[in-house]
Amino acid sequence: MAWNEPGNGQKDPWSRNRPKGRKPDLDSVLNSLKARFGRLGGGTGGIFTIVLAILLAWLLLGSYTVIDARQVGVVLRFGEFSRMLPPGFHLKFPSPVETVTKVETTQVRSLSDNVRMLTRDENIITVDFNVQYQVSDARKFLFSNRDPEGTIRQASEAAVRSVVGANVMDNILTSPGVDAPAPTAAAEPGVKPEVRETLQQQTRDILQATLDEYGAGLAITDVSFQNVAPPKEVKDAFDDVNAAREDKQSQENEARAYASKVVPVARGEAARIAAEADADRVERVARANGDAERFNLLLKEYRAAPDVTRRRLWLETVEEVMADNPKIVDGSNGKNIINLPVAAGQGSVRTVPGVGTVIQSATTTDASGQEKSQ
Repeated sequence: MAWNEPGNGQKDPWSRNRPKGRKPDLDSVLNSLKARFGRLGGGTGGIFTIVLAILLAWLLLGSYTVIDARQVGVVLRFGEFSRMLPPGFHLKFPSPVETVTKVETTQVRSLSDNVRMLTRDENIITVDFNVQYQVSDARKFLFSNRDPEGTIRQASEAAVRSVVGANVMDNILTSPGVDAPAPTAAAEPGVKPEVRETLQQQTRDILQATLDEYGAGLAITDVSFQNVAPPKEVKDAFDDVNAAREDKQSQENEARAYASKVVPVARGEAARIAAEADADRVERVARANGDAERFNLLLKEYRAAPDVTRRRLWLETVEEVMADNPKIVDGSNGKNIINLPVAAGQGSVRTVPGVGTVIQSATTTDASGQEKSQ
């Protein structure tokens, strides 16, 4: 029966031989415990039983460990490195013979810092950077460095200073994603959009090499420049410079757009004129060759029959001239009046008996309403 059951207070072992209202005496408590354990094993045998039970409990509770899937266990035997434990259930010697330190190896740790530094062209800029890393070697992480976070912080700052100090300010500030104004890219035609990624990759490589040299047991997963900007003291002047460069870039873009519009038109016009000139040249040369060949043929015929050829040429010439001129044949010996239509503005042609052919000029009306001859 439990000693603290409600009812008679005599069931309380601590107050069995104690007067009511008095606190238990320490000596009486110790004597009671000694008597109980003495009855358990009978003198020395009882103490041995107690020690054996404690030893068994110590062995059972301290002889195993469970490593989580995200962890790695580092086993120390009497303070000296013994072995590594992968995730799972493992047996070991109980503490203090062997102790297990569990280290997170899949956790991505992060470090952020802000530094002010000089560039290669002796300009001052402020860089906010972030470093993400994981534990790659738990043994080195625990024992190679006293302060791993302080070590990676100093190594990161040194890597950033090394990369930034080897580049000019325009190359650093013209990276996409950086908060500083980007139009300075127009001032440096050689700057490419991949500059930021290149600088971050260089920083990551330098930082990883430094940590490997220190034996820190850390692997860098990412390095990013969160913000790169000039100091606040010169930000206004820097903004003015960038505004001027923006205007310059805008005007250059307008000039390029105008050139891209005008130059093709001018080239097309030049090509058209050149083609027309070439066609005229070919035509004139062909016509000259044809005339020369025709003249040679006429000369040959003229030498063979001069009179016939001369008369034929005269007839052909007269026929060609008279082909476009009106011709009037009057067989009445001037007895009839003939009115013929002529082209507009040239009047009319009439044959008047006893006078001959008369050309009557056309008349027009001036601003005053009077007719005048042309």
